Amino acid sequence: MQTGSVAVSEVQTEATTEKRPKKPRIPRQSMPEQSPEERIHNFNEVPFGYTEELAKLEASRCIQCKKPMCIDGCPVEIDIPAFVQLVVEGDYAAAARKIKETNALPAICGRVCPQEEQCEVVCVLAKKREPVAIGRLERFVADWEREHGLVEAPKRPAATGHRVAVIGAGPAGLTVAGEMAKYGHEVAILEALHEPGGVLTYGIPEFRLPKEIVRKEIDYLKSLGVTIECNVVVGKLVTVDELFAEGYEAIFIGTGAGAPWFEHLEGENLSGVLSANEFLTRSNLMKAFDPEHADTPILPAKKVAVLGAGNTAMDAARTGVRLGAGEVSIVYRRSRTEMPARIEEIHHAEEEGVKL
Repeated sequence: MQTGSVAVSEVQTEATTEKRPKKPRIPRQSMPEQSPEERIHNFNEVPFGYTEELAKLEASRCIQCKKPMCIDGCPVEIDIPAFVQLVVEGDYAAAARKIKETNALPAICGRVCPQEEQCEVVCVLAKKREPVAIGRLERFVADWEREHGLVEAPKRPAATGHRVAVIGAGPAGLTVAGEMAKYGHEVAILEALHEPGGVLTYGIPEFRLPKEIVRKEIDYLKSLGVTIECNVVVGKLVTVDELFAEGYEAIFIGTGAGAPWFEHLEGENLSGVLSANEFLTRSNLMKAFDPEHADTPILPAKKVAVLGAGNTAMDAARTGVRLGAGEVSIVYRRSRTEMPARIEEIHHAEEEGVKL
């Protein structure tokens, strides 16, 4: 009897010490994109976005933390684990609605928000490997909803009777307008340029943020009851005091950073020297990249130098490549690791032949 008992104990010991097979680690999924050789000759968006298969695979990497730090890392506190789980389940429309509970511009944010410095940097997976591609999943969900004709405005609350004016139709103004409309306030955006969007329209190139995406997101805000008046220069056509006199009880000033800062360098006023603001505005908003139809085409250049290494500098450099410059260089006073541009943008620029 004693011998049998010992034998059983040995078997149990062997069973308990046997290691369980580890769940295979799924690597972070890349988005399919245009090849560098192809995209330097067009202004089409570089990444194609996730397929449903890739989106589900990437979403399955989320471990659904009990204390999701990614929510704290998101400026608008999207319930990221919830929308990611809905992607795993294939309910993309519900995932889009979940995001829009706190973010009215998911297709834009999924493309240009610096997730690697916000929600993704605090992802638990990032401690030992690559974080969940939250931004790419956000983009996928928003694009899927739009492409399947399922974009719908949430039920609008009862009107409060309060009026809010928003000066500037850039990212800040659009966000504030959307949030105020959700409370039931009457919201009017006053925009100085002939198209809304601010830097989304005149600053970020088509190959990073298609303008049709911006227009669709703005249409969604309009469905919330937001009105937009373009060609209104506040301070010239109307003053802030006059807006208050017209019955607006609150005014948000989101005029952005449209005016460039110069370094007062010798020769910076010479022909051929442009601020990134002017260069990108002429290319994006005024379609200067099309010399046959643009009123203000950009002078072709064989050799281009861009001072700075932020996202705007990368946009200018990559635009220069597409405009036919034979050599484009980024000139930066600090080290490569200190470049403020997104890693993805630096990578794309180098792929396209930009010299650092």
